[in-house]
Amino acid sequence: MNCSQVNKTLEDEVAVESKCFLIKVPLETEDLLESECMLDGTPNETLIIFTHGAGANMHSDFMQEMARGLLDKGAEHGIGVLRFNFPYMRANVLDGKRRPPDRAPKILKDFNIHIKAIKREYSPKRIILMGKSMGGRMAAILAADTPVDGVICLGYPFIALKGGEPRLAPIEECQAPLCVIQGERDKFGGKGQVELWSVMEKVRLHWLTDGDHSFKPRKSSGSTQEANINAAISHSINFIRGLDA
Repeated sequence: MNCSQVNKTLEDEVAVESKCFLIKVPLETEDLLESECMLDGTPNETLIIFTHGAGANMHSDFMQEMARGLLDKGAEHGIGVLRFNFPYMRANVLDGKRRPPDRAPKILKDFNIHIKAIKREYSPKRIILMGKSMGGRMAAILAADTPVDGVICLGYPFIALKGGEPRLAPIEECQAPLCVIQGERDKFGGKGQVELWSVMEKVRLHWLTDGDHSFKPRKSSGSTQEANINAAISHSINFIRGLDA
């Protein structure tokens, strides 16, 4: 899906100002593919840089629904949402071949280049990093050394599916205010487990009713994925507003 197709889709679904922002240099000099970024809204005050998880790109239903909801609830506060694909997903868009995620150093280098280019282009007063799963973990790692105003992790992948020690170092070392929004049944770390780790005392932690890693609950719960996503949007907006307190 290219920029013109994205713009038409968004115009059909919701009346928002959507722009494509192409980053070529210095990505090319770092042997990285050029990047089409999608900006929803006008970031007069706050720009949310929203990154995807390991398996779905920036145009997934989840990413688009979150972006629209954040804009709907945050537009009056000067909030804009910018999405981009990590390098392996940009390659997938070009040739259709499914690839595993790049290693963290490559993603973080790419991420930092995007932040610098976005700052030059839009000069937002405040930058919030938001990421789904892997994207949230990369955002937390990045915020250990790169100054940003806040980090929001949607479904943080605390424990790999193959097991092992919990991935707590990014949370411990994150230098920005941090919010984690997690489904109660998330297979990467659920309720009754995550809150036992002492490092979580530094985190604004919110649980979504019976939600799995995509925030989808069971029918028997009485909740819906739409309700959980709306709750995640509200928690995110409240977290951002609270940064001024």
